[in-house]
Amino acid sequence: MQTEYSLKDQVFHALDQVKDPEIDTVSIIDLGMVEDISIRNGEVSVRILPTFLGCPALEIIKNNIKNTIQDIPEVNHVLVDFIYHPPWTSDRITQKGRSGLKKFGIAPPPKFLEEDGSFHVDCPYCSSTYVTMENIFGPTACRSILYCKSCKNPFEAMKPISNL
Repeated sequence: MQTEYSLKDQVFHALDQVKDPEIDTVSIIDLGMVEDISIRNGEVSVRILPTFLGCPALEIIKNNIKNTIQDIPEVNHVLVDFIYHPPWTSDRITQKGRSGLKKFGIAPPPKFLEEDGSFHVDCPYCSSTYVTMENIFGPTACRSILYCKSCKNPFEAMKPISNL
């Protein structure tokens, strides 16, 4: 018989397989979205922090979490709740997640903001700092479009989100 501890490990491993629907190189664990996992009598409850309010991928993420965890034989029921406190911040992204974003061609968010609130990122392709912001609004609410003047590639960057 599996212990509750090992079942929690299985659930955590399963959640590490749930990828961001738009960025297949990062999981919800990599993004720091998983706030809490609780297990009681085969019922698994997962509390998730959305990266952005109104993210259109939330329902897909919820279904992917349920489907992945329900594949574990000891699990009878899965409950997924999106919570908004504490708020998700970009500093929750793990080092593995930052590498996964870069591998996908998205510059990870900077670790800190400048005093004026601006942020600077390096090109995910050539690591140059010689980049310009083309548009603060990217294809999703959490990304901006930048251009690298060194390698001449446009790229996206995750916006830094802080709860300062």
